[in-house]
Amino acid sequence: MAFKHMVRIAGQDVPGSDKVVYSISRVKGVGINLAHAIVRIAGIDPELRMGFLSDSDIKRIEEIITSLPKHNIPDWMLNRRKDLESGMNIHLVGSDLILKVKADIDLMKKIKCWKGVRHALGLKVRGQKTRTTGRAGQTVGVSRKPARRR
Repeated sequence: MAFKHMVRIAGQDVPGSDKVVYSISRVKGVGINLAHAIVRIAGIDPELRMGFLSDSDIKRIEEIITSLPKHNIPDWMLNRRKDLESGMNIHLVGSDLILKVKADIDLMKKIKCWKGVRHALGLKVRGQKTRTTGRAGQTVGVSRKPARRR
């Protein structure tokens, strides 16, 4: 079996030199904990390098990633619970995730909820302070009061 330097999983090229878990977590929408669960379900040694896996192992990993709810992954590990359109618990990866997040932000802007207004104005959305951070354009230092003469 030949070593593969790049492996394609779920539409993403991942390096073959990394361990399986870390390579899988490079896919957008798959974190390190979910990658550990996927490897455990697939029955693959997590210490193996990604480039040494056979094509059937890679296909099995990809099949598990695309249909997580069918493989008894708990709902709290999925990234889209109670989807607004379908009401189902689903897990999105890759460009599907990017497009869905963009659609959610556009919906918030359209209905003019507080988060949508903050997104539209390019400000912080999650309640952070904005006095000194999150500035756009040229940064301006602290303006000091002129010294008083006695």
